[in-house]
Amino acid sequence: RTITLTKTMERNNHTVVTEFVFLGLTNSWYMQLFIFLFSSVFYVASMMGNFLIILTVTSDPCLHSPMYFLLANLSFTDLGVSSVSSPKMIYDIFKKRKVISFSGCITQMFFIHLIGGVEMVLLIAMAFDRYVAICKPLHYLTIMSPRMCAMFLVAAWIIGFIHSVIQLAFVVNLPFCGPNELDSFYCDLPRFIRLACTHTDRLEFMVTANSGFISLGSFCILIISYIFILVTVQKNSSGSSSKALSTLSAHITVVILFFGPLIFFYIWPFPTSHLDKFLAIFDAVLTPFLNAVIYTLRNKEMKMAMKKVCNQLINFKKIS
Repeated sequence: RTITLTKTMERNNHTVVTEFVFLGLTNSWYMQLFIFLFSSVFYVASMMGNFLIILTVTSDPCLHSPMYFLLANLSFTDLGVSSVSSPKMIYDIFKKRKVISFSGCITQMFFIHLIGGVEMVLLIAMAFDRYVAICKPLHYLTIMSPRMCAMFLVAAWIIGFIHSVIQLAFVVNLPFCGPNELDSFYCDLPRFIRLACTHTDRLEFMVTANSGFISLGSFCILIISYIFILVTVQKNSSGSSSKALSTLSAHITVVILFFGPLIFFYIWPFPTSHLDKFLAIFDAVLTPFLNAVIYTLRNKEMKMAMKKVCNQLINFKKIS
């Protein structure tokens, strides 16, 4: 009876926490107003920009190539990046008590790591696509066939799903019986683990090291591959080298924007709350918008195709 009573008490203690409270970004009303306007504008702009890229690639036959296929899927994942945490952050900015349920917190972390894993693989696939296009142009259509592109896409979602499930498998059954305040505006694994009513040093290291090493390793592979491609481009004296350099610079910029905050979150040994929050806003709101801008402004074909689509939409509205 004593053992049964003790187990019941422990179980009751472990199920006290049913929701988590975000401490938010700032207590200053003026800063809250600025963040609200900034986040709202760039959230809407990133959603519209990435939707337009997907619509342009799917509707224009001239863009039905492996590079634009991968770009459209990257824009689709950027829609997910914008939508996982930004809407709730914008909704909660002026609220005194910013609350998320336990299941909502788990769901948010699942999609953050799922979409992050998918985007990581897509960026590697895009680097491979540029390598084949520049270093093996005669075999490009053979290597980057529709079947290969589909395999890249399926692999991206499978790897992202496995990565997310593995991360959450370690933490979903942790006991939470006391503190429930997260010094952030979204649920992230490191802060979530620290609230558990048990020793989490090893678990925290394992989870952060997993994401950290994957991010750092993928970043190094991409940078080395792009350096190799740049060296190959510089050896060519053809007129198309400037176009290749412009495309590569856009890819490298997107890679740095995506991996920079991730490496800081999981690798940097001296995290600071204010800088973490700034990078989190940058990663959630600004990066998806910048990805769309970078890939469109640095690509003449995309700009021309987007103008056609916009003109068609305007004419359609006039007719209707």
